[in-house]
Amino acid sequence: MPMKLAILDDYQNVAMAYGDWDKLRARGVEVTAFDRHLGAPDAAAKALAPFDALLLMRERQHFPKALIDQLPKLKFVVLTGARAPSMDLAALTARGIPVSNTGGGGSSAPTAELTWAVLMDAVRHVTAGDRLVRKGGWHKGLPMGFALEGKRLGVIGLGKLGSRVAKYAKAFDMEVVAWSQNLTAEKAAEGGARLVSKDELLRTSDVITIHLILSGRTRGLIGAADIAMMKKGVILVNTSRGPIVEEAALIAALKSGHIASAGLDTYDVEPMPPGHPLTTLDNVVLSPHLGYVVEPAFRAFYADAIENVLAYLDGKPIRVMNPETLGAKAS
Repeated sequence: MPMKLAILDDYQNVAMAYGDWDKLRARGVEVTAFDRHLGAPDAAAKALAPFDALLLMRERQHFPKALIDQLPKLKFVVLTGARAPSMDLAALTARGIPVSNTGGGGSSAPTAELTWAVLMDAVRHVTAGDRLVRKGGWHKGLPMGFALEGKRLGVIGLGKLGSRVAKYAKAFDMEVVAWSQNLTAEKAAEGGARLVSKDELLRTSDVITIHLILSGRTRGLIGAADIAMMKKGVILVNTSRGPIVEEAALIAALKSGHIASAGLDTYDVEPMPPGHPLTTLDNVVLSPHLGYVVEPAFRAFYADAIENVLAYLDGKPIRVMNPETLGAKAS
């Protein structure tokens, strides 16, 4: 029987154009792409039941044990990116199903650029102005923006991405301070920032941007007490992971005006459900998790994914996240 491969969450219908799927078809693989989000486990299981192999785009599809248990034909999973925060890797391992990942998609530049785009929009209200002009308006009702020159940017997480954003800030003549749990003064200086305490960063920054991975110690890192410590009128940017900031506290601060505006690319639940409270607020820029969504990254993801499938078909899986499954038979 030929392998049936499903490509998940191809929202922009680019998978077929960006990958050389004929390499798989030549080996008898039937390739199907889903351009819609498959949703909760029961609904996703109905759509995916016929497939032997799945190609997941980052963490777009939540992949818990409740879904895995409903896919008896599943034998192989390819995950684009290096981490699997929304996948129950232990459940797949228990089934003897190998999971191969791909490279990270290349440079941190696309996400850093997206960060700066939503930051500038939150500061200067470009999207709000666009909506106003399209409705026949002009200035009236539009919040006043401010110049970034001379303002303080607080960077929470000064890794490759945070350092690149700090570099952009320097080009705008901003002062840059930074904090994270393990950041040293030396590393901060190398990243173009000055190390401060978390409290000082929150109290003194005009704009705060978050660049951390989601983990047990970063989930809920910015809560109501932290937001209360921020300057009134602060701009908050989060293009990392939604749950790093307590959503209810963020919404309350946006409603009260304590946070003047926010630029967001990530959320607690993705895709964002219709009618979500954030969609009712005018002082937030909402981007649909576009940080890594650029053509070169997707071409790299799909090239690695195809290589992974071919290696699996040859009986020599590569880039395996759960190597204990090698030699095990999927059940």
